[in-house]
Amino acid sequence: MTDLPPGLSALADRYDVLLCDVWGVIHNGVESFPEACQALVEWRTRHGPVILISNSPRPSEHVVEQLDRLGVPREAWSAFVTSGDATRTLLAARAPGPAWIVGPDRDMPLYDGLGLETAGPEDAAFVAVTGMVDDENEVPDDYRDRLAIAAERGLTLICANPDRVVQRGSRLIYCGGSLADLYEVLGGEVLMAGKPYKAIYDLALAEAEALKGGPVDRTRVLCIGDGVITDVKGAHDQGLACLFIAKGIHGEHAVGPDGRLDPARVEGLLAAERVGATHAMADLVW
Repeated sequence: MTDLPPGLSALADRYDVLLCDVWGVIHNGVESFPEACQALVEWRTRHGPVILISNSPRPSEHVVEQLDRLGVPREAWSAFVTSGDATRTLLAARAPGPAWIVGPDRDMPLYDGLGLETAGPEDAAFVAVTGMVDDENEVPDDYRDRLAIAAERGLTLICANPDRVVQRGSRLIYCGGSLADLYEVLGGEVLMAGKPYKAIYDLALAEAEALKGGPVDRTRVLCIGDGVITDVKGAHDQGLACLFIAKGIHGEHAVGPDGRLDPARVEGLLAAERVGATHAMADLVW
């Protein structure tokens, strides 16, 4: 059974390094979560490094400004690794393309300096997806016909954000992973480097080793996240301990009518994806 600690402080003697998810754990895209941020500040002050590990499709230096704007204190984290950082290697190997690029303008820093040319699905050599162009109003099926053209041509789709949905305030917004799922349904091949895939964990652990000045004991690394098929599965596949934050994107399936964490619902949610979490909490608190 998943352990249910009252707060992060109860785990302080078991782990040295945190790999912490961002969206859904320390902010919701509109505001930061003060108690979660303070928990990370306390951990970093008292115990060790906190590596933020996000499925944002932008390189990490372009996401720090968003964290500052949302009120996430710099004291809450030691280093930051994104899916965008890990994905740039996949994109660079396919330059100059051309690539059919799908995503909003805010994600364009992902392609800076890679020398990629662009084309539509009829002429591209591969597809690069960060999300929907207008994620406030579009849904994956709006892209079905164009994705079908690329799939029929046998193009590989590189998805820089494996998340299927994310919280934006009180709403759930479709992300790049939902387009990747549709592409696979259409018969296309998909490559991803963010969570739950190995590449982003290798980057995060390398950051931890640099901060600690030596090797990191993987048995003393704790991953924190609210996504079962990204954060929990990623930790599970990498053999790392995981603290599942259950009131994130899965909140309605993990809490009872009283708004409190329901252990049976948590176990059912994890079992449905054939993964396990070492620990679970409703929200990240100290």
